[in-house]
Amino acid sequence: MTEKALRSFLDETLGGSEEVTVTPMAGGGSCDVFTVDRGRAHWVLRRAPSHATSATAHNVLREYRILDAIKDQSVPIARPVLSCADVEVFDGPFYLMDRIEGTPIRTSVPPAWASHPDQHGRALEELIDALVAIHAVDWAACGLGDMAHEGPYLPRQVTRWLGQLDSYGGRDLPAAQHVAAWLAAHLPADQARTLYHGDYKLDNVMYAPDLPPRLLAVVDWEMAGIGDPLVDLAWALIFHPGPEGTMPLGMGRSPTFALEWVPDRQALINRYAQRSGREVGDLSWYDVFARWKLAIALEGGYVKFLHGLSDKPIHEFFGRQAELLLGSATIIIERGDTP
Repeated sequence: MTEKALRSFLDETLGGSEEVTVTPMAGGGSCDVFTVDRGRAHWVLRRAPSHATSATAHNVLREYRILDAIKDQSVPIARPVLSCADVEVFDGPFYLMDRIEGTPIRTSVPPAWASHPDQHGRALEELIDALVAIHAVDWAACGLGDMAHEGPYLPRQVTRWLGQLDSYGGRDLPAAQHVAAWLAAHLPADQARTLYHGDYKLDNVMYAPDLPPRLLAVVDWEMAGIGDPLVDLAWALIFHPGPEGTMPLGMGRSPTFALEWVPDRQALINRYAQRSGREVGDLSWYDVFARWKLAIALEGGYVKFLHGLSDKPIHEFFGRQAELLLGSATIIIERGDTP
């Protein structure tokens, strides 16, 4: 990585001659992220990691294409600036997007929210409303029609993700095989396809740090595509900060969500249904599938850690999270209230 090569590329592409400052950012559990300052411009650079978990993972150029296609839609995003496929410029393909002065919710809510717990629920409502906006995009009109595969969507997803797990060459996960067999045997009818995010949750959106809670941008689109929107909804609910969430976000340190003011799972489902006009029915199959798929995605990072291909501490933690998710999926199945 050289700032000199990046500066030359930016000067040639954007014109002018400006100093460039690059600073690694914390986070970025999958891709590498950096702040880039050039004159009065302040961007975030997102680059594919040196070791991908699969042949299709971390395709930042595909991610850029999606963002560029929807940049004039009503979806809140960090506006894309440019992309670069030349690995010599910055040690791998990358793209630039505007830097959003906001914060994701991981272990705590913004400090300014602490004294107004009655407004905490708005953060979850904004999360659902932005998801509705994503699913309302006319993806064909935006030029993304070639991303929609022919044939049933959900059966292909089960096959694809099971194959992805096998491709890692990692540990045996009998629970993953058991859940996959159940999913294949209990497939619901496909929903009408929409643009979907693929990793939709509280720490993949940026909120304004002040009040009232305002969602400024949805980030991390590397798993986005065209498919069943209810997977996104079930995925987001895994991270509900209340007791109904399997992996609660915003409940680790003070200040945290005031749960008495936060809409519960059913209230959020109802809000999505009312605002999208979509029939959601029983989400149990999607609850199982979302946990299983997320477990497999996280297992990819954990296998990278096991093989010495990643020095990110979070990748070691991914192994325990994958086990937690598979356990939760199994409990939902054994509860017997699934279709």
